[in-house]
Amino acid sequence: MSGGSVSTTYLELSQDDGTAHKFYEVIVDALVVTVRYGRIGASGQTQVTSFPSAAKARAAAAKKVGEKVRKGYAPAVPGQRAPRAVTRRQVTSAPSTARAVAPVLWRFGTGSAAFGIHVDDEHCWVGNQAGDVYTLGHDGQVLARFNLPDGVKCLVADDFWIYAGCDDGKVYDLSSKLPFAAYDIAADVDIFWLDIHEGVLDVSGRDGKLTVIDHEDEHQWSRRSRGDHAWMVRADDRAVYHGHQQGVTAYAPDGGGELWHTPTRGGVLFGWQEDDTVYAGTAHRVVQRLSKASGAVEATYACDGAVYSCATSPGGRFVFAGDAASSVYCFDQDGTRLWKLGTGGGSALSMQYRDERLYLVTTDGSLVCVDASEAAVAAAQQGTVPVARDVKLAEALPAYAPATTASAVTAVAQAPTGAIVVQCVQDSGRLRVHVVSEGYDSSWNVQFPRAIREPGARYVVDALHSAAGGFYRVRGDIRRLL
Repeated sequence: MSGGSVSTTYLELSQDDGTAHKFYEVIVDALVVTVRYGRIGASGQTQVTSFPSAAKARAAAAKKVGEKVRKGYAPAVPGQRAPRAVTRRQVTSAPSTARAVAPVLWRFGTGSAAFGIHVDDEHCWVGNQAGDVYTLGHDGQVLARFNLPDGVKCLVADDFWIYAGCDDGKVYDLSSKLPFAAYDIAADVDIFWLDIHEGVLDVSGRDGKLTVIDHEDEHQWSRRSRGDHAWMVRADDRAVYHGHQQGVTAYAPDGGGELWHTPTRGGVLFGWQEDDTVYAGTAHRVVQRLSKASGAVEATYACDGAVYSCATSPGGRFVFAGDAASSVYCFDQDGTRLWKLGTGGGSALSMQYRDERLYLVTTDGSLVCVDASEAAVAAAQQGTVPVARDVKLAEALPAYAPATTASAVTAVAQAPTGAIVVQCVQDSGRLRVHVVSEGYDSSWNVQFPRAIREPGARYVVDALHSAAGGFYRVRGDIRRLL
């Protein structure tokens, strides 16, 4: 440590095999010890702890530094080592050999290859490799645009909260006009895919590692599956289903004990789930349906190319798949192929079924809406499809970017009628947010943007909703109370 009233120790751990690339900084200022840690090149997370004497503060800091040095961390200079590159999925896409295009109702071009998709009762969401996320109505009207700092790997939803997992290692909450980083994935986890269930985030990585993180962005457990390049993770109350190069493995949600493992025909590139089954799209040209209870393969759906994505209508009545040659397939639930048609917009990297429509996001950056009703499926078998409508981006559409500091948040002199007040407090060395307003459990934490947390600061939120894990989520705008 350096001399003077304030001393700083900065350490880094970076391994050649890419399994670790993180920093750890300890600052001692009189009675206060500030610890900052995270992925090299990122701002990381901060913990602040006060001690009754300067001597105890220095002793605590020395202990923390010693623990990290024993784990392989070494002194370094901030900024000299470049941030570790995060894997961007490299895919190929060939023109479709199908005789015609699928029954496309409308398509919207985002301008860059798109992996992220989510469709709910009100909106369609698409996120692309340029970091753009667009919200559209079911009729294709473009309603909003978010600009995130890096490429969007996937979009996931938990009730009405929408999250975007990005190549910068962060997961952004897009549920209000002000997106914020709700989770900052550990530096040694290279995100491939995400799912979220009751506020618990499941992260699937390049090396086949499954990492489970709670609503306060704190590590719960992790397991390394039998294969790497894990492009599938789906979760429910019973299990977390992890798809990788050696098949699908199911883990217990509490603690991560292995429930079953099933080898698949080829490495898993995408996953979909229904109430009692999971579907795995593989590099060896098939979609396989597995029982959630036992992992047994119940059906196989054969395609003509590597399967980049798959989805089903409720109960598996129809099974859809997108391959590496810009084609989309429709199967009956028993595996009978009903048709193979072109997407009209590149290979489908992700897809979702919702209310008799199939939504695809593709290698050319299109969000494609396909009529997947029973009547349209039958008509497509006979070669009858509608004329697709191209959706245009509205001029001067505002774009919302994440707030990075508290100053970016609108300030108000008093809480509007019906609004709820929360406060940022120190709790065991970490900044937490608790509810001040009556009618709520003040011991519960509030999931809240880390970048704008300041000790003692109060904020006004439109609504809070309780989650099964015993915490609150914010819905609507966040304003700082003066």
